[in-house]
Amino acid sequence: MAKTGRPSTYDPAVAAKICEQLSEGISLREICRQDGMPPWQTVYSWMERDASLVEAIARAREIGYDALAEECLKIADDGTNDYVEGERGPQLNSEHIQRSKLRIETRLKLLAKWNPKKYGERLAVAGDADSPLKVEAEVQADKLLQAILENAQLRRQADGE
Repeated sequence: MAKTGRPSTYDPAVAAKICEQLSEGISLREICRQDGMPPWQTVYSWMERDASLVEAIARAREIGYDALAEECLKIADDGTNDYVEGERGPQLNSEHIQRSKLRIETRLKLLAKWNPKKYGERLAVAGDADSPLKVEAEVQADKLLQAILENAQLRRQADGE
């Protein structure tokens, strides 16, 4: 029986270009807006059919996340346009500085969402080997068990055992 639907337009060379750009921190939708690139829906369709493409895109995105983090440093270190020439000499360009802050914060928030283990805020909730975390229910269960054991021992003593 023949397959129905349109034949796949999958092109390994195009997929490689997509992965290359993803690893540079460019979003998939931005890549797909470029001339000669397939629509983003097509890329997801390719991914449904090809597990190795899914892995390649995931690896490229991981590398791209690092590129975005490096871009945050570049934005923060770039003092160009922080000052403009005013009537009384150089003046702080607060609009440019605020825009730079927004660019950095947006990237950091996205990184925290996309890869929370690596870029998210760390909140220590779990204990470690030196100071294990005890859940209140476990503490109460320990106390209850201790009370039961003490009660049983007292009964044995009272019964003359």
